[in-house]
Amino acid sequence: LVFLASTFLFPQDPSVTQLTNANQQGIDDFNPFTENSRLVSATAAQLALLRQQEELEKKAAELDRKEQELKNENYTSKRNNWPPFPSFCPIKPCFYQDFAAEIPSGFQRTVKMLYYLWMFHTVTLFLNLLACLAEFITEAKFGVDFGLAILWFLLFTPCAFLCWYRPIYKAFRSDSSFNFFFFFFVFFCQIVLYVIQAVGIPNWGVSGWIAALSWTKTNLAVAVVMMVVAVFFTVCAVLSLLLVQRVHSIFRSTGASFQRAQEEFSHGVFSNTTVRNAAATAASAAAQSTLQGN
Repeated sequence: LVFLASTFLFPQDPSVTQLTNANQQGIDDFNPFTENSRLVSATAAQLALLRQQEELEKKAAELDRKEQELKNENYTSKRNNWPPFPSFCPIKPCFYQDFAAEIPSGFQRTVKMLYYLWMFHTVTLFLNLLACLAEFITEAKFGVDFGLAILWFLLFTPCAFLCWYRPIYKAFRSDSSFNFFFFFFVFFCQIVLYVIQAVGIPNWGVSGWIAALSWTKTNLAVAVVMMVVAVFFTVCAVLSLLLVQRVHSIFRSTGASFQRAQEEFSHGVFSNTTVRNAAATAASAAAQSTLQGN
């Protein structure tokens, strides 16, 4: 009514016209359905974000669970398995060995052959012990040879495993130049030792060719046993020469070098906590002694 009255009473009043147009424009611009649509859209977007956040959190929890399971499986699968002592034995395995899992497929045959060489090496030393025992039973003066044969068996069996077989296993496992060089140095000494054992210098506790032939005139049975051992030592020497050539050809093809070996050794030494602590202790002691001297 006021609007009609003002229109008829004051048709040309600018203020009335402006107010009328403003009210009319505000009424035209107001759209309750559009505002509600915006609110609904905002709420839907928030819900979608919340759902995405929940899904991401579930996926993160699932990844953490799988990662923990993999860690547990790796711990279980990489538990030491060599030597393969039975479960009731109080002595537990000291090393983990798995050719299929740790050695590249192209090198597995070579590493296995070196492992079989070590086993053959162990059998040969044991047979050498038996041959020297037969020698000692026949004549008591050869007791020293029998004692040395026991020493060689107890000493060279684990030393061969630790000093040349395990280094070459680790060299092929991680492409380590340092382990390759360590293997070559020790294995060269092993080959020289095989040659000496095959020769059979008397009173050295080995049943080589010279020692075996010396028994042919006095006791043929002992001579035959010692000749068998001499053949075994000779086979060890020949197989070692063939395998070291094979390993050397692979070593050259992998791009390993003496410089890489030095870098690996330096990194291994300086990253070792025990070595760092020992070096720090030595430096501290040297500094204190210098200060006290001044």
